[in-house]
Amino acid sequence: MQFTTLAVFALAAVASVHGAPLHKRIAQVISDSTPKWEQACNAAGGGTQCNQVAVASFSTLLAAPGPCAQQNAADNMVDLAKTLNTNADMIKFAQIFAQQPRNSPTSQSVPYCQSAPRNAELNGLFQCQFQGDDPKTFVGGTAVGGNGTIPFGMSAPVNPAGSCLANPSGPIADGSQLVDITQSPGVGGTTSSDTTTGGSNSTSTVATPSATPSGSSDTDCEEDPTESTSTASLTMPATAVSAATPSATSGNFKLTNGQNAQKLNAQFATLTATSPCTEGTNACVNGAFAQCVGGQYVTQSCGSSLTCAALPLVNSAGTSITCTTNADALARIAATGAQGGLTGSG
Repeated sequence: MQFTTLAVFALAAVASVHGAPLHKRIAQVISDSTPKWEQACNAAGGGTQCNQVAVASFSTLLAAPGPCAQQNAADNMVDLAKTLNTNADMIKFAQIFAQQPRNSPTSQSVPYCQSAPRNAELNGLFQCQFQGDDPKTFVGGTAVGGNGTIPFGMSAPVNPAGSCLANPSGPIADGSQLVDITQSPGVGGTTSSDTTTGGSNSTSTVATPSATPSGSSDTDCEEDPTESTSTASLTMPATAVSAATPSATSGNFKLTNGQNAQKLNAQFATLTATSPCTEGTNACVNGAFAQCVGGQYVTQSCGSSLTCAALPLVNSAGTSITCTTNADALARIAATGAQGGLTGSG
């Protein structure tokens, strides 16, 4: 009895130190979400763009990107499909991707995007949730009915909770891929329906999409609307870990971007999963994408052929952190004029 009492007090002390009950992280192998879309893209003649868009897209399933990053990525997938004779398979798999559950750092439901997509094929679509997600509380502690807990265009909570059009019966198993469960996105290609019930609009009424995606509402990182062929999906307003950042002017920001990316990669090389970190910051740890949660890095594998790296932006000052290939990272940095390879020490 004494041991049991002491154990209870010990657990309570641990919970009080962290300030909240312990939650299980719910994640997935994010790179498994886009292979079918990429295969359809390759078959349609998309070439190197297929992999670039696929990598940028699945990176948005991590916990760090804002609520609309996944929808913006699906828009990019549809945009490319429309340049390839409006390839039906690509659009179908983009619609399914738009409904794939995102990682939850706290086993709570993930907030929904609160803006409309660029492409009508995505109207009314929102992500399913994983079965382990708390259906009554969203990440950040927001109760159902609060901001971000009801999909854009709907006036009432999702019913059943955790469901989406592609899986209307409810949430899907933790870590599973919606595209492996169904080949139907749950929407038609020729019928319009009210978005308040989660329906889709006709593809025949689509206007020419804008070249600039709608911005993310995430305050920590936002999508970079200027890099249509970049594998980068997250643009950080500040470096993920502390680093000296030279000032950039309109004439030298590309070189500065390359040098800043090298400095970040050099710092990332020194990190481990137990390195101290600032809540909400992102980094690369042992080749995996990492986000600081509760003062400790939580990592997500990029997949067997990819690695996490800081990359320079092309059309504006800044860097991004994403899953990419080592060859692409080296080429992107070298193109800025920065010498020394990935970390500047080569």
